[in-house]
Amino acid sequence: MNQHAILAIFHLLVIAPFFFYVAVQRAAVPNMIYMILAILAIVIFLYHGYKMVARWKSNSGYAWVNAIHFFAVAPLLFYIGYNNKDTPRAAYEILAMFAFAAFGYHLYSLIKSINMID
Repeated sequence: MNQHAILAIFHLLVIAPFFFYVAVQRAAVPNMIYMILAILAIVIFLYHGYKMVARWKSNSGYAWVNAIHFFAVAPLLFYIGYNNKDTPRAAYEILAMFAFAAFGYHLYSLIKSINMID
């Protein structure tokens, strides 16, 4: 199994369900989840910021993936993690949209990578 397929499966089985869980449960999630979100946001921000610049410098067509994580995913996760149970409903709804987007994109990507569709 290639690295891309593993990344897709990770997003399908861990990331998308986690985002959806937080989005649905909202303020009912344990307090520890907010700390996890904030730490995850920092890691995503640093990693994808570095990858975005590296890919941009090398004229890669995939810098957009890192840009989405850097400019949208990481700030939203940090916002939710920082605001804890006072997070507005809209932030959770955007997180739900990210969960569905991640699930759909990575399912399509996985199917495509195992040559089931063109």
